[in-house]
Amino acid sequence: MTTDPVADLLTRIRNANLAGHAKADVPASKLKAAVLDVLKREGYISDYTKIQDKKQGTLRVTLKYGFGGEKALKHIERVSSPGCRIYRGVDALGKVLDGLGMQILSTSKGLKSDREARKLRLGGEVLARVW
Repeated sequence: MTTDPVADLLTRIRNANLAGHAKADVPASKLKAAVLDVLKREGYISDYTKIQDKKQGTLRVTLKYGFGGEKALKHIERVSSPGCRIYRGVDALGKVLDGLGMQILSTSKGLKSDREARKLRLGGEVLARVW
């Protein structure tokens, strides 16, 4: 049992991506669905669906690959953790790989990518960094 559901989600996606799997299954939660929503909007995963069962359900993540099996998701890491929260204001948000990557932020308006947060002039907790 993990105490950090976001880290568990990112690790499952990272492991499936490194192994070249088409899909990854993770236990469902609203927070995980919101993180997957941001990843889908930014083009790092193809899609995700919720599979109902008698418990909490499962989120099936469809990973995205380019021509010749090139991975859309090269790197995904947890930044803020339950033991060490990392907060950034809108002016302190740096660009990941000069704009080629992104950060996922938990803002007062919900989970946003760093591009969306800059546009809305919002800061927040930096959950993950992706490229």
